[in-house]
Amino acid sequence: GVLGWGVGGIEAEAAILGEPSFFPTPEVIGVRFINEMPAGTTATDLALKVTEVLRLEKVVGKFVEYFGPGYSNLSLADRATLANMAPEYGATCGFCPIDQETLNYLATTGRPSTLITMVEAYAKANHLFYDAQQDPEYTKVILIDLAEIQPALAGPKRPQDRILLPEVGTDFDRSVTADVGPKGFGLTHEEWEKEALVVWPETTEQLTTGDLVLAAITSCTN
Repeated sequence: GVLGWGVGGIEAEAAILGEPSFFPTPEVIGVRFINEMPAGTTATDLALKVTEVLRLEKVVGKFVEYFGPGYSNLSLADRATLANMAPEYGATCGFCPIDQETLNYLATTGRPSTLITMVEAYAKANHLFYDAQQDPEYTKVILIDLAEIQPALAGPKRPQDRILLPEVGTDFDRSVTADVGPKGFGLTHEEWEKEALVVWPETTEQLTTGDLVLAAITSCTN
């Protein structure tokens, strides 16, 4: 519910010194959600789908705002993930408007009722409270059906290269010998014949190309 985006060091210094920051009015892309996400899918799966779609739409330098009948079905944590992934899909920012879910979050995290009432009144008085009965005007509207979201990963190099979970193995196999690029490493078929013996105090392991040695579920934005 808070509109914000990153600025350069010089812009930040100017603002600290009380100088104005000038920028052209950006295009605003509306992402309209419909339906609900299937059981077993996560905010990460949704964020990767959104990243894939918005990279194709070339939203660099633009604002992205989420809305539609499916928007109310997303938890605040889901929305935070979408907004925080803006650097991955290239937009200046990803904006999730204030609605009842925002107020519910304030209540469940122990905020006093007086604060929640004030937030609601302020947002409505300034036309910032999301009204599902009215669609704002956008430069362009992109439709995403939440019911079609599937478990996925991205890679091997870029966040917009979404891979459905059952296809990860075959996609990796292709990428090893594919031409160097976003989806290829340009290695020879001999790469599959390489082996390495790892000796531990009580066991030994034979490693080949594609074996997982260390795995971590981390991201700076998700």
